Amino acid sequence: MSDTKKVLIVEDDLILNLLYESYMEKLGFETKGELVYGKTAIETAKSISPDLILMDISLEGDMDGIEAMMEIRKFSKVPVIYITGNSDKAHQIRAKETGYTDYLIKPIEFSELKESLEKAKII
Repeated sequence: MSDTKKVLIVEDDLILNLLYESYMEKLGFETKGELVYGKTAIETAKSISPDLILMDISLEGDMDGIEAMMEIRKFSKVPVIYITGNSDKAHQIRAKETGYTDYLIKPIEFSELKESLEKAKII
């Protein structure tokens, strides 16, 4: 059994998904990515019990990332970092209800993500 921390990456832009996977692997995380639907994110979070979720807010389908995290919160206290293009107050207020660790605005750099993880004592 591995001590490697698992991160669930929920991002509907494949290029960004691959970038975040690369960032997290550099930080020693095992990644589970290429999730573009909130419903799939909920199911995957239930099955793998991740140590961290990187969540986009705008997702494919009828559920956004905040709604998906609301559902995940019903069974998990996993730390979540939102990485989003939605910098408006309405999204930030909704996201706060999920008790997020950080709220990063795209585009993000490796150093910004690493700093967020260090602040949250995830790494």
